[in-house]
Amino acid sequence: MQDGTLLAALDLGSNSFRLEIGRYHGGHIERVEYLKETVRIGAGLDESHNLSRAAMERGWACLARFAEKLRGFERRQVRAVATQTLREARNRDVFLERGQALLGFPIEVIAGHEEARLIYQGVTHLLPQSDERRLVMDIGGRSTEIILGQGYSPQRMESYPLGSVTWSTRYFPEGRFTERGLRTAIVAAQAVLDQALEIFVPGQWDTVYASSGTAGALSEILTLAGFEPGLITREGLDWLVQRLLRVGRVDQIRLEGLKDDRRPVLAGGLSVLLAAFELFGWRVVHRAQGALRQGALFDLIDRASDQTDARERTVRWLAQKFAVDAAQAERVQRVATALFEQIATPDPRNGRYSQKLAWAARLHEIGAHISHTDAHKHGAYILDHVDAPGFSLAELHRLSLLVLGQRGKLRKVESALDDELFVKQLISLRLAVILCHARKDPDMPALQLRQGPGPVFTLRSIAGWAQRYPQSAWLLQEEAHAWERAPWKLRLALA
Repeated sequence: MQDGTLLAALDLGSNSFRLEIGRYHGGHIERVEYLKETVRIGAGLDESHNLSRAAMERGWACLARFAEKLRGFERRQVRAVATQTLREARNRDVFLERGQALLGFPIEVIAGHEEARLIYQGVTHLLPQSDERRLVMDIGGRSTEIILGQGYSPQRMESYPLGSVTWSTRYFPEGRFTERGLRTAIVAAQAVLDQALEIFVPGQWDTVYASSGTAGALSEILTLAGFEPGLITREGLDWLVQRLLRVGRVDQIRLEGLKDDRRPVLAGGLSVLLAAFELFGWRVVHRAQGALRQGALFDLIDRASDQTDARERTVRWLAQKFAVDAAQAERVQRVATALFEQIATPDPRNGRYSQKLAWAARLHEIGAHISHTDAHKHGAYILDHVDAPGFSLAELHRLSLLVLGQRGKLRKVESALDDELFVKQLISLRLAVILCHARKDPDMPALQLRQGPGPVFTLRSIAGWAQRYPQSAWLLQEEAHAWERAPWKLRLALA
């Protein structure tokens, strides 16, 4: 990546939407601009897990304003990620469709483990380089992430369904702050976090860091009250609790450093942090400057190279974990991407889609570890449910559909056949699997794949090819029949 390149990251959280713009220089990112808007879409999630229209309108309005700042940015310079609220929302596609149109860039709904990974990257890149063992806790609006790592490498990552928005709404209705409500909230948080003790065993870390809004607000309040800057201590939290109990309502308390947008969710975030202090026996936590959005910025740098792209590392790990035949995976990848290049319309995006096709080809046999007969079904299930660092939920589902559709009837992926790029990926993969059926390199110079007229693909061969490879020719005839009932067709001109 060239020095001077502008990068932008958007964190679409449950409480706030944040935009961070930075300039890459010598491996570092210098802040150019930071915007934050409190939208509270998490508060608009009803009991049926549907976002209210009002919550979506608040989010859309914010994205439209952020879009002005991103004019002139290319797709490779921007990463927008959405977290727990949109993970939960049953009608998230409604929000995403309009939101992406307003923003002008795709919005990735990421899994909890991916959120945790990005948080750790953001925190550690803004800390001094060190070999210390770090435990990072991030209390968001509807989820809390805990990560254990060393240096820049996360080792254990977990996401838990509790946060400042949900706990404030549930245990401190209308901002009422009572001793009974606080104790109930702490006990409830500990019940959720109790399993974390088995994963994050005290003594495995040197320093504890807290990141994001709750930690920032509490640190600011305690610092202005005379406690040591940059630290959140048990003594400081106890002092704050007594102040809140004396007033009895969060909306009426006067605290220097407490901003109005943080006031409605302060009690919930405080109770979750107190639960962690008690559970793990902490006395002091360090305030971390980095967070999810900084992690997304550094991830953009990593994605510029296959050597550092977390998704590439994940694909290699999955292939190794499920004992994929490396030679066959490489063979199918090479043939599939070669066919895709023959039918891909010249477009800067096609390189990206070619990469996703390559990943699907390399993982097309991961289900064979479970069952050879239904390998495509098991492979698709794995990809839809695995914790895959670097990938969004939508990216994983696309890989899942490609693996599922690599052979057999097309009915099982018919919902995606109105996407022309997906169809091009799919037909390239299916043909590659057929041409590599003998686990040998096919005679690619003898074959040519073309599109047109209309929704028709034609595979041609040079004279004598069908006679030399009769099994491949027969399998291709079966493939042409499979496309007859689909809106797209495959025609053969095999000589």
